[in-house]
Amino acid sequence: MPGPKALNEDFVRSLPDKGPVVMVNLVRFREQSLDGNGSGWDAYSRYSKGDMPLLKKVGGTVIWAGNIEGVSVGNLGDGRWDWVVLAQYPSRAAFLEMMTSSEYLAINVDRENGVEDHVILIANQTYSKLAVKPGPA
Repeated sequence: MPGPKALNEDFVRSLPDKGPVVMVNLVRFREQSLDGNGSGWDAYSRYSKGDMPLLKKVGGTVIWAGNIEGVSVGNLGDGRWDWVVLAQYPSRAAFLEMMTSSEYLAINVDRENGVEDHVILIANQTYSKLAVKPGPA
């Protein structure tokens, strides 16, 4: 089954899968949703409501989310990001299981309608104060 547009599945599968990972989501919203149903934020909110049960199903959780206020160090050039989400998964396999599921592909339409750009950075966990709960791998 093909994954969502721009999922770098081969790269993710090539990484060692030795425990929890955090996906750093950077999101830039469209002013209006492509389907005409509210703003980009509205469409992304619909996507998020569908995504949360899928995230939990594979043992993942959102550990932090918030509005980006600006750059404190560095220079983004002409770029901007509106929203950041840190989602923790018990493994890379769990992330891929969710992202390639038919349930995810069905709700991903709202994400695509709502976001102008969305980058997900994969980060292996070298330190965390958060307890890792066992979940499906």
